[in-house]
Amino acid sequence: MKQIIFSNWNFMRVFRLLIGLGILIQGIVIKDILFGIAGFIFSGLALFNLGCCAVGSCAVAPKKNTENTKDIPYEEVV
Repeated sequence: MKQIIFSNWNFMRVFRLLIGLGILIQGIVIKDILFGIAGFIFSGLALFNLGCCAVGSCAVAPKKNTENTKDIPYEEVV
């Protein structure tokens, strides 16, 4: 758990954490429970590096081309 929290920090992860903390603080200031919960969730996602594309879960595998390519003969029209 410590390794997940303390490693692989990049600009987007820090940015997501700051946005989540901003939402959490705004929820506390205006005393709105939904903002507080949303800020807590967004901060947690950034802190634990979770999310759709955070750990490469959205990566699409490249298409494997097993067909042989054929040279197509053509004539140049002038």
